[in-house]
Amino acid sequence: MVNTVARLKVRGKNFEIVVDLDSALKLKEGQGSIHETLAIDAIFTDSKKGMHASEQDMKEAFGTTDLYAIAERIVKEGEILLPAEYREKEREEKIKQVVDFLARHATDPRTGTPHTPERIKRAIEEAGVNIENRPIEEQIPKIIEQLSKVLPIKLEIKKLEIIIPPMYVGKVYGVLQQYKENEEWLDDGSLKCVVAVPTGLQSEFYDKLNKLTDGTAVTKEVKENE
Repeated sequence: MVNTVARLKVRGKNFEIVVDLDSALKLKEGQGSIHETLAIDAIFTDSKKGMHASEQDMKEAFGTTDLYAIAERIVKEGEILLPAEYREKEREEKIKQVVDFLARHATDPRTGTPHTPERIKRAIEEAGVNIENRPIEEQIPKIIEQLSKVLPIKLEIKKLEIIIPPMYVGKVYGVLQQYKENEEWLDDGSLKCVVAVPTGLQSEFYDKLNKLTDGTAVTKEVKENE
């Protein structure tokens, strides 16, 4: 069990709680409960100094003095401080995911053969690729762009034409931005765009698209001669 601090600033005032790291990360994703997450049953303004938040400050900031209601909001809306060793472990795991993906789906355009995992990992370090703490499928285009400066590499790409009904455009627009080549707004408010999605990410892309649009998005593959 590793304890850490979760904090949230509300109306210019800082509120902190001491939590179990793993439980807090799960709770932030909607799993578990605040009761198993809190390591100390208290709300602080500065946990290191042991300075407790006053009931008045809590009432003004959260509209309640209920310990668990406030703590849950701090975890879900605030920042969970990650210990250095945890951040390093997390980074190594993300690098491994990227290396495994590229070893399966990327090739050397000069020979058409895959790169070895060892070569890809060396290139990631050499290029100083910044891998963020979010799903790797959202980062692959940017990672390929950075890697290509030191390593001849390409992904097999499939182009898709997608039409999004007006009521879902706001939800899905950010997802499309990662792969979008062009867009056109139709008379009824629908969004028509062409995206270039790495073949290895198609399944994840379709799943996310269908979930965000309740399966109403219309898609078709765009051939090279179209």
